[in-house]
Amino acid sequence: MGRQTRRRRRNSLKHSSQQQITSSNETRSKTTDDLYLSDDCWESIFKFIIRYHSRYLESLSLVSKQFLSITNRLLFSLTISTVTPHSLLPSLFRRFTKLTSLNLKGGNLNKLLRQISCFPLNITSLNLSNKSTIPLDGLLTFSKKITTLTSLTCSNIYSIRYTDFVFIADCFPLLEELHLSSPYHNFRVEEPPSLTLFKLRKVTLKKQRYINDQFLFHLFKNCKHLEEAIILDCNGITVAGIASAHSQRPNLRSLSLSPTFEQINNSTTHFIDSLVSLKGLTCLDLSCSQISDDLLYSIAREGLPLTKLVLGSCYDYSYAGISCLLSKCRQSLQHLNLLNSDFLNDQHVVEFSLLLTNLVFINLSECEMLTESALFTLVRNCPSLSLIKMESIGRKNPDSLMDSGVYPQLKSLYLADNPWLRDESIIKFASIFPNLQVLDLTDCSHISDETICQVLRRCCKIRYLNLSFCSGVKLHGLNFEVSKLEVLSLSDTKVDDETLNVISRNCCGLLQLKLESCDKVTKKGVNHVIEKCTQLRKINLLGCDKLHNNVVDSMLNSRPSLRKITAPRGYDLSGRKKKLFLSQGCILK
Repeated sequence: MGRQTRRRRRNSLKHSSQQQITSSNETRSKTTDDLYLSDDCWESIFKFIIRYHSRYLESLSLVSKQFLSITNRLLFSLTISTVTPHSLLPSLFRRFTKLTSLNLKGGNLNKLLRQISCFPLNITSLNLSNKSTIPLDGLLTFSKKITTLTSLTCSNIYSIRYTDFVFIADCFPLLEELHLSSPYHNFRVEEPPSLTLFKLRKVTLKKQRYINDQFLFHLFKNCKHLEEAIILDCNGITVAGIASAHSQRPNLRSLSLSPTFEQINNSTTHFIDSLVSLKGLTCLDLSCSQISDDLLYSIAREGLPLTKLVLGSCYDYSYAGISCLLSKCRQSLQHLNLLNSDFLNDQHVVEFSLLLTNLVFINLSECEMLTESALFTLVRNCPSLSLIKMESIGRKNPDSLMDSGVYPQLKSLYLADNPWLRDESIIKFASIFPNLQVLDLTDCSHISDETICQVLRRCCKIRYLNLSFCSGVKLHGLNFEVSKLEVLSLSDTKVDDETLNVISRNCCGLLQLKLESCDKVTKKGVNHVIEKCTQLRKINLLGCDKLHNNVVDSMLNSRPSLRKITAPRGYDLSGRKKKLFLSQGCILK
C-alpha cells in the first residue's frame, strides 16, 4: 500500500472518529437537556417532600449547589436560643432570605432584636420567650425597620404590665395575632383603657392581672375583626365583665375562658344570654370551670354551630346537660374534650357516640367509670374518629374483647396510665387498628415484650411509640424492620445494650430516642444506635448513669445528623462545651 493511500486511510479514520465524538457529545448534551429541571420545578418537588417530611430539607441541601440554593429559599422559620452564637446570625440571615417566622428563646433579646433589624427581612411572626420582662428597646428598633409583623407571642415572661400592652399596640398597629402569657400572675396596674389594635383577629392573654372588666370591654369593642379570644386566669375579670364584652363582639367564632381566683359562677342568666348571642361560635373552651346543665341546655336551644367543645375538668353539670348539647351539635362537632367527667359510664358513650358521626378527636381521659369497652364503642359508631385519648380510665371490661371488625380510620391512640391493660387487649388493638401511627402506652406496666413486637409487626405505619415506665418491655424479640418508626420513648424501663443493638438493626429511620433513667444502658449499646441509626436527630440520656462522659464527646463525629443531646448527669455542661457542640449544629443540655 502506497504512502498516499495510507495517508488517505488515516485521514478517513480520523474524520470518522471526530464525527463519532461529535455525535456522542450531541447525544449526551441532548440527554442532559432532556433530564434538566428548572429551579421552579425542583422547588415544587421539594415543597411536596417537606410537607410530610421536613427533616429531608437538610439532606437535599447537601446534594448540589443548585439544591442548596433552592432549599435556602424554602426555610421560612428559624429558632434562635441562648446558645446560638450571635456571630453566626449575619450569615444565617444572608443565607435564608425568605424567613417569615422567628422564635427567640432567652438571652439578650434587646441586642438580638436590634441585630435582626439590620437585615431586609419580611418577618410576619415573632415569638419571644423565657425572659423577666418584655424587651421594649429591641422591639422599638425592630418595629421601625421591620413593618410586616402580624403575629407577636410573648410567652413565659415573668412580668407584663398594662403599659407593655399599650407599647406593643403602638409599635405594631397592624398586628392580627397577639399572645401574652406569664408563669405567675403580674402585679396589677390600674390604667385607663386605650387600645388601637384595629386589625386584631386573635388574642391570647394568660395570667395578666392588669386585665379587668373595663379593659376587656374596650378590647372587644375596638378590635372589630376579633374572631378568637383566649382569656385564661385573668383574675380581674367578673362574669358581668365577660357578658358585657360579648355584647361588643357578636361575630366572635372562638372563645376560651377559665375560672379566676374570684370563682366566677358562669351559669348566671346574664352570662348565658351573652354566650348564646355569639351566633357564629364554632369553638368553646370552658376548661376547669363551674358550669350548669342550664348553660348547656341554652347553648343547645340556640343551635350554635360548634365544631370544637372543651369541657375538661369542668364541674357541677351532668350527663343530661351534655347529652342534650351533643344531640344538637351532632352534624358539626369534630373535637370533643370531656376530660375528668367522673359521671360518664360506658352506656353514656354508647348513646352519644351514635350521634357524632363526624367526630375526629375525643378525650375521655380520667373518666374513672369508663372501661375499654367505651373505646370499641367509639370506633364502631364514629367512622371519622382518628384520635382517641383514654388515659387513666377505670378498669378492664372482660366482655369488651368480643368486639370484631377493622377500623382503619384510627391513627392515634393514647392509653397512658392504665396499668390494668394486659397483652390480650393490646394485641386486639393491633388487629383492629391497622393504620395506627401514634401509640402511647406510658406506665402500662403489664405489657410484655412479645406483645409490643406483635403490635409493631401488625401496625407497620407506627411512627411514634411511647413505652415509658413499661417495666416488662425490652424489645429483645424485635427481629424485623420497623421502617416508619421515628420517635421511640423507653424512659424508665429495663432496656439494656441488647435492646439498643436490636433497635439499631431494625429501626434505622429513627429520629428521636428517649432513654431517660435507663440505668442498664452502657457505651456499647449507645454506640450501636449512633452507628446504625443514620437519621437520628435527638437522644435523651439523662439518668443513664453507666455512661461515661467520652460517649457524648464522640457522638457528633460518629453521627453528624444529631441536633440535640440530653447528656447524663455529671457531664460537663459548661458554656465552652455547649458552644463547641453548637458550632457543629447540635444543642447540648
